[in-house]
Amino acid sequence: MIASSRTLASPVLRQAVARRGFSTTRAQLSSPYHYPEGPLSNIPFNPRKKGFAIKYWTYCTVGFTLPFGIAVWQTYHPAK
Repeated sequence: MIASSRTLASPVLRQAVARRGFSTTRAQLSSPYHYPEGPLSNIPFNPRKKGFAIKYWTYCTVGFTLPFGIAVWQTYHPAK
């Protein structure tokens, strides 16, 4: 039973794949829905700018220490 269903599905599958018409053309960049491709084009900041390292490490430090600082402050100053 399983072998017979495989033989029936095989030609149908081949037809479906042939009908899809896969292609590998480049994206049309004149369209408003396509953006440039390549390294560093898919992030909202430029890591090659001057001062990026300082901003990045400041962001990481504040983002990591702020939750712990708030927890410590709330431990010693409970709500009344």
